[in-house]
Amino acid sequence: MAAEPYLSERNDSHSEDPLLGFNFMLELEGSLAGYFTECGGIGSEHDVTEHKVVDKQGHEITRKIPGRLKWTDITLKRGITSEMDIWAWRDKVVKGDLKGARKNCTITMMNRDYKPVAIWHFTNAWPSKCTGPNLKSDGNDIGIEEVVLVHEGMYREL
Repeated sequence: MAAEPYLSERNDSHSEDPLLGFNFMLELEGSLAGYFTECGGIGSEHDVTEHKVVDKQGHEITRKIPGRLKWTDITLKRGITSEMDIWAWRDKVVKGDLKGARKNCTITMMNRDYKPVAIWHFTNAWPSKCTGPNLKSDGNDIGIEEVVLVHEGMYREL
């Protein structure tokens, strides 16, 4: 039996271990805005449009074609600190200054040695939501704050 074609075309990148996401750094137009321990929602998707056509033999075929492109919202979480940069950024949106709030930003995924292992760049991002911690006086849990970012485009560099 012949080897599968994809096996003969393998290179070192196919045998690389998955990256560990230990910490995430958010930069707003080159300035550090904070470190986060959780990051989710980086991505894009297309609506799928079905287009019905008839082939030469008269059979109806449904073609699936890409529709509208959507960029998914990004959620970042971290233990609450005295840092107020994210809240000040959100306050611009609350006060109606969306032009001032739109920022090109970068999220860098760091490994345990705090070296960048993946970098994503986002265009015209702004915080659509900020939440503080759920407070409970009888627990020892770390207070977690969360920010949700929306944007108009992205690409991965590393």
